[in-house]
Amino acid sequence: MTSRRQFLSASAALGGGLLIGFRTGPSLGATATFTPNAFIRIASDGQIILTMPYVEMGQGTYTSIPMLIAEELEVDLKQVRLEHAPPDEKLYANPLLGVQATGNSNAIRGSWQPLRQAGATARTLLVSAAAKRWNVDPASCRAQRGEVRHAPTGRRLKYGELAADAARLPVPESVALKRPADFKLIGTPAKRLDTPSKVNGSAVYGIDVRPPGVKIATLAQSPVFGGRVKSVDDAKAKAVKGVRQIVRLDDAVAVVADHMGAAKKGLAALAIEWDDGPHAKLNTQKIVDELEKATLNPGAVAQNVGNVESAMASAVTKVEATYQVPFLAHATMEPMNCTVHVRKDGCEVWVGNQALARAQAVAAKTTGLPLDKVVVHNHLIGGGFGRRLEVDGVIRAVEIAMQVDGPVKVVWTREEDIQQDMYRPTFFDRFSAGLDEKGAPVAWNHRFAGSSVIARWLPPGFNNGLDPDTTEGAIDLVYALPNLHVEYLRVEPPGIPTAFWRSVGPSHNIFVVESFMDELAAAAKQDPVAYRRALLDKSPRAKAVLELAAEKAGWGKPLPKGVGRGVCLQHAFATYMAQVAEVEVSKDGAVRVRRVVCAVDCGTVVNPDTVRAQIQSGIIFGLTAALRGEITLKGGRVEQSNFHDYQILRMNEAPAIEVHIVKSGEAPGGMGEAGTSAIAPALTNAIFAATGKRIRKLPVASQAGV
Repeated sequence: MTSRRQFLSASAALGGGLLIGFRTGPSLGATATFTPNAFIRIASDGQIILTMPYVEMGQGTYTSIPMLIAEELEVDLKQVRLEHAPPDEKLYANPLLGVQATGNSNAIRGSWQPLRQAGATARTLLVSAAAKRWNVDPASCRAQRGEVRHAPTGRRLKYGELAADAARLPVPESVALKRPADFKLIGTPAKRLDTPSKVNGSAVYGIDVRPPGVKIATLAQSPVFGGRVKSVDDAKAKAVKGVRQIVRLDDAVAVVADHMGAAKKGLAALAIEWDDGPHAKLNTQKIVDELEKATLNPGAVAQNVGNVESAMASAVTKVEATYQVPFLAHATMEPMNCTVHVRKDGCEVWVGNQALARAQAVAAKTTGLPLDKVVVHNHLIGGGFGRRLEVDGVIRAVEIAMQVDGPVKVVWTREEDIQQDMYRPTFFDRFSAGLDEKGAPVAWNHRFAGSSVIARWLPPGFNNGLDPDTTEGAIDLVYALPNLHVEYLRVEPPGIPTAFWRSVGPSHNIFVVESFMDELAAAAKQDPVAYRRALLDKSPRAKAVLELAAEKAGWGKPLPKGVGRGVCLQHAFATYMAQVAEVEVSKDGAVRVRRVVCAVDCGTVVNPDTVRAQIQSGIIFGLTAALRGEITLKGGRVEQSNFHDYQILRMNEAPAIEVHIVKSGEAPGGMGEAGTSAIAPALTNAIFAATGKRIRKLPVASQAGV
């Protein structure tokens, strides 16, 4: 058991302040030297500085996490100032991932206890310091609004005046966290602290960085994954005004120029001959065929309950279906970019990245420099969605910078960003189920094949043919199914890099599971909401969000011809969510999502505004993918290249979205990705309700007649 003294430490900060350190990784043991993971620094002027181990990519982390500190410290949220944590896997590892990274919808989940404990410890030490100075009982003092007050005498001392004294006190073995009933900030709407700078243009994203003397580069990488540069004629490119240098790599060519316009003109003027390599004939159908073939064979057993075979043999009705989801690109609004300055004695990197320590490590490896000679500046991210958990863009920029004298900013064009992405895996799923005489499911069998991102990104997380991301949403269902069997087969597409994508495993599994559950309701000739509700006696939180969403959506009320409602229920990222989509399908098959109603139980809510915003953005992101998102290959090349053929939902196409939050005292659940994974089956189930046509393959736009 980890003691409080192992977990927290206090020391005098530079400038005479109080420094509270805390470790969120696994215990180092009683005899190990304490190494803090993140710091709260209270300066002598009373300023609270939080060294932030997570990155901000639009999800509101830079507001909600400071709320945890401010709540326990009894200070105004505006008093907490943020500093980016430097890359350090040992100090700043995400407690739920084991590495320094922002992802898996767990920044709040990972910070909920340690940050509140750190804040409460600081508060306790400050109160003790004041009590000692006044020679009174600490119980007669209380912290309020950035100062300690002694009610009987009316004396007050600001935190800054007490910081040095507090730093000399021993860390308490335990501290009392505030009761939820006493929360002043947690659970209340808070304006985003990062909004003003984003509105007035002073916010600095990776793409905004301009160190003195920086050149701009853009690049062309082999259009076929695994291909190489065969030859380059750069005469015309060098003649473009503003072009300074052509950098050739084994599988890419970059143009370095004074500005992006010149770099793009120079790139267009290059005559590159490519050696396409072993994947020159690869196409989408070949990959799908391999996945489908794989599902005819047994896979790794992800979960087994009861005896599916015997239950299926005695079933009155049997239902079978196969599903398919495509590769998906991230298409972040800020395309991939990275600025690098390589010197003989060091390397400096400016980037927006979700896994900062990895960025530092690959820069060191690529340059051959020691890790401590690589400095990484992390910046705001203009859309991550998992794409910036990868460091391929950093490697590219460093490779180019090693051949350039001075700093160089490498910016990918939109075409390069989409065609050289690392994609959400494609999957093929095979289902069968058995129903009893009342239509209730007595057997559920699910086998699916596709890529495992975890197996590449975090190999220790892939064990016995399984990993928790690929199977999330397919196992441990909210439904009480007496006999259930789930198998997974890892099948990697040849040459195609796959990566995390907003909601990753659940983005696939929730779609197929909730679609097939709807098929069972239809086979039983029962209402989809009632059918699900009957299976939720052992899951009251799931039942509550299902009933709330159905009620608020007007489930069962008449709709015009061609309009249908579809429902989805999920438990993913430790959050319960139900969505009801109201969808109109015209006579010519055009689909318009009119309304989406969402009910969510994500445990204790820190900032309800952020919860609503995350769900809204997740629904739009997920709708974009479900309606139109698809990356296809022909001749080894990605066919999509920009927003004209990889379309995103436009403002006039966005549905009305209602979010209803269930009050809960449970620990916080994840919020960044849950909305994305829930919307696809709600959409396709609504299409079925409107038209009688079942969508088993995404995107919807690929289906004839819809």
